[in-house]
Amino acid sequence: MQYDYVIVGAGSAGCVLANRLSANPTTRVCLLEAGPADDSLFVRVPAGIIVLMRSKKRNWRYWTVPQAHLDGRATYVPRGKTLGGSSSVNAMIYTRGHRRDYDHWAALGNTGWSYADVLPIFRRTENNARGSDAYHGVGGGLNVADLRFSHPVARAFVDAAVAAGYPYSKDFNGAQQEGVGLYQVTQTGGERSNVARGFLHPVEDRQNLTIIPGALTTRILMDGKRATGVEYLHRGRTEKLAAGTVILSAGAINSPQLLLLSGIGARAQLEPHGIRQVHDLPGVGCNLQDHPDILTVKRSQRHDTLSLGPRYGATTGPAAVAQYFPGRQGPLTSNVAESGGFIKSRDEEEIPDLQLHLSACLLDNHGLDLKFSMGWGYSAHVCILRPKSRGSVTLKSANPQTAPLIDPNFLADPDDMERLLRGVKIVRDRILPHPVLAPWDAGEVSPGDAVQGDDALRAFIRRKADTIYHPVGTCRMGSDDAAVVDANLKVHGLEGLYVVDASIMPTLIGGNTNAPTVMVADKAADGLIER
Repeated sequence: MQYDYVIVGAGSAGCVLANRLSANPTTRVCLLEAGPADDSLFVRVPAGIIVLMRSKKRNWRYWTVPQAHLDGRATYVPRGKTLGGSSSVNAMIYTRGHRRDYDHWAALGNTGWSYADVLPIFRRTENNARGSDAYHGVGGGLNVADLRFSHPVARAFVDAAVAAGYPYSKDFNGAQQEGVGLYQVTQTGGERSNVARGFLHPVEDRQNLTIIPGALTTRILMDGKRATGVEYLHRGRTEKLAAGTVILSAGAINSPQLLLLSGIGARAQLEPHGIRQVHDLPGVGCNLQDHPDILTVKRSQRHDTLSLGPRYGATTGPAAVAQYFPGRQGPLTSNVAESGGFIKSRDEEEIPDLQLHLSACLLDNHGLDLKFSMGWGYSAHVCILRPKSRGSVTLKSANPQTAPLIDPNFLADPDDMERLLRGVKIVRDRILPHPVLAPWDAGEVSPGDAVQGDDALRAFIRRKADTIYHPVGTCRMGSDDAAVVDANLKVHGLEGLYVVDASIMPTLIGGNTNAPTVMVADKAADGLIER
C-alpha cells in the first residue's frame, strides 16, 4: 500500500506526528514501532519506572562504549521501546529548558526556532492542571500536573536548598527558570500520561492511520536522491512500505543508525560494513550530547523513603498499594525524582548551568543494583546542563538488529568536569548538611567520608558519573556542511526524507528533553502540513 507518510518510531515525536498528520482524513499515515504496545501496568503506574529501568521488553537497554574519561567504564543507556517511546519509561518530569537555549538555536541560523517561536507550541501541546496563562496552555495532548504525593525528604531537600540561598520556584517553565521546588509531571489522575496516551490512543481508530508495533525498520528505500519507503522486520518477515514522505522519529540513537544502515552518511562510516554510500552526509551520528550526572547518596535513619527491601514490601508496600488502586494516591504515584531545580554553579554564570533532582531512595548505577536499593536513603543528583563534550553514534555492524556504538564521550572537555565538581560540592557541603534534613541523615554512602578534596572528588566523579537520559544532537539541524537537516527538518540533499526527534537539536537544552521533543514534532507537523 502507498502511504503519504511513513513515520519510523512511535516515541514522543512519532505519536505527535501521527496525530497531526492523520487529522486530514485523505492523508494516509503509517506509524512503525519496534517495541510492543504500552499496555503495561508498570507503564501506567508512575513508580513502575523502577521495573521499566530493567525491562527487556520495553527498553532498548543500550550500553555505551568504554568511556575514556570515566575510568574506562561502559555506562547504561536505557531508552523506551514501546508506544510512547521514552515517555513511557521516563521519570515524567515536565521541563522545557531555558529561553536562551532556543534563542541560541535561532542564532545558529535555524530560522523559526527562537523562544518566541516555540513558546506558543509548548502552550498548545500542553494540558496543564494549573490552567492557562502566558506560559502554559490547556487542551493539548500532554497532560501536566502537580505531584499527588511527595516524600517528606524531597520537600525537606527544597527547604534546605532555599535555606542555602537558592530561590524557590513554583514553575520552572514560567518567567524564570532559576530556583528549586517540586517538579510538575506528565501524569493524569495519578497515572503516567505518556505521549501515546495523550496523542496516539485518542486517534488510533482513524481509518487513515495504520499503527504497526513490533516492526523494526531496517532500511530506507531510495530512488536516487528521493526516499520512496522503508523496509522492516515484522513477525520474522521482511516487509516493505511505499511512502511519499519518510519521517525518522526513532530518537538520537536509532535515527542516525538507520540513516547509516541506508547508506546515508560519511563513506568512512559505511565502507567497513560493506554498505554502499547513497548520499554523502558526514554529520550523521556526530554531535552526540547528553547530560552527565553524579549522585551524592545518604542513608536514612527514618524508614519513610522508597525501598526495594523486604521490610518495605511487608509494611509500607501493602499500604501503598491500598492507597493507589482505589483512588490513585500515595507513594506509587511518585515519579521517584520529585524535587530539584536549576541553579548556578557560581555567581558569574548568567543562567543556571546545573540541574538538581532528589530521589527519595538509595540509588547507584540506575537502580540496577537491587541489593543496594533495599536500604533506606535518599540520593541527590546534579547534572551539567550544557556540556561541551561531544560524542557519536556509529555502526557496529550492518545488521540492523545489532546495537550501534554509542560514545557520549563524557567529560572529554575539562570544563564539564569542573562544573560537575562545583555541583557536587554545592550539594554535599551547602544543601544536604542543613538541619532540616537531620531527621533523615544517617551518614554519607557516596562519595563517602573518606573522599575529601578536589582531586579525590574528581576521581570519584570519574568512577561514578553517568547519564541522566537526555541524548540529543546526532542528526543536527543547521545550514553548514556538518548539519544533517535544515530548519524544516528535511535531510540535506535528499527529497522526501525528514528527521523529527531529539536528534535534530543542535545543542542540548537546559532541562529534561521530553517536552522539547513533543514541541519539535508539533512544530514539524505544521511545516509538513503546510507543504
